[in-house]
Amino acid sequence: MAHKNILLGITGGVAAYKAAELTRLLVKAGHHVEVVMSENATRFVTPLTFQALSGHAVYHDVWDSRPDNAMAHIEMSRRADAFVIVPATADCIFKLAHGACDDLISTMAAARTCPLVVVPAMNRQMWDNPPNQRNIAQLQADGVQVWGPAHGVQACGETGPGRMLEPEEIFELLQGFFDEKVLAGKQVLLTAGPTFEPIDAVRGITNISSGKMGYALARACRDAGAEVTLVSGPTALAAPVNVRLLPVQTASEMYQAVLSEVGRSDVFISVAAVADYRVKNRSEHKLKKGDAVPAIELEENPDILATVAGLPAAPFCVGFAAESQNLLDFAEQKRKRKKVPLLVANLAQQAMGADHNEVVLLDDSGQHPLPALPKDEVGRAIVAHLARSLNR
Repeated sequence: MAHKNILLGITGGVAAYKAAELTRLLVKAGHHVEVVMSENATRFVTPLTFQALSGHAVYHDVWDSRPDNAMAHIEMSRRADAFVIVPATADCIFKLAHGACDDLISTMAAARTCPLVVVPAMNRQMWDNPPNQRNIAQLQADGVQVWGPAHGVQACGETGPGRMLEPEEIFELLQGFFDEKVLAGKQVLLTAGPTFEPIDAVRGITNISSGKMGYALARACRDAGAEVTLVSGPTALAAPVNVRLLPVQTASEMYQAVLSEVGRSDVFISVAAVADYRVKNRSEHKLKKGDAVPAIELEENPDILATVAGLPAAPFCVGFAAESQNLLDFAEQKRKRKKVPLLVANLAQQAMGADHNEVVLLDDSGQHPLPALPKDEVGRAIVAHLARSLNR
């Protein structure tokens, strides 16, 4: 995203130390970061830490006279592009939901003209406490973004919901926060990664797809406002934040997962490198060396994209074609054969496993080449074209 003015509010939870890493990530990416702390937050991490990381004075007193007009709650909140409260304690969430203005952070939130994001962090019982859930619901009804919490081990030693998102996850969400929400209200179903077809108990047929393009597209759709379900074959990638992940192994498992979800989807994007064939005579046990050379018999896997595109109430379908030669001819043949309105063509030897990609978009209006770009940027460009196609 373009460089932004980010106002970070830090409240009094043990997760306050994680806000230091978030500050570092934002500053490293070129953003202007200002920090305001509650008095309780200063008991966990010192203001000096955030002053050093952000390069700016840290405020924690509503009566601070350092601003020229002695109104930090007005001056700082009005120049911010986003106000992010991380961590947001149950007490802070209560104040925001009820419009309290009894400290600097709550007063800034009330006086702001920019979007507000809260990142909760608290004990699991505090998170599930009915009054807290009512406060969360009120914030969401008021248009406040609530990110998290995650499920995991907490500082108290318990495990459950309430753990704050990691700084890298918050940074990822902020990177797409200002994107135009061209897919708002849409349900997107997407496949990514390779599939794995077992030969025996330890061996299988797969391919070199890393899943990077599919995961980048899932993030781009999420950042464009869509609700995204990602059906993924085996990859080494971290699941995109705020994306529903359905992990699978084989093409048949991917086929079943897609069919179970496609009925509530507006868009289906088939990025996965699905194996065309599976082993018909799979061995339940490891094939031992020294025995007769095994004869592997193959049978065809179901065609996921063609099946979805052929449904009576099919969603808008986007296919991918990874070819090693005659790219545009083979890709257009595939688009017409499978009857999909939009197809993304790329050379397999350049795209698979790489961090960059060069693609050509094919639809009824012709060919639309894109330059070589990082896959995250390719994903955004595809989403922009997709949104225009949906609105025609």
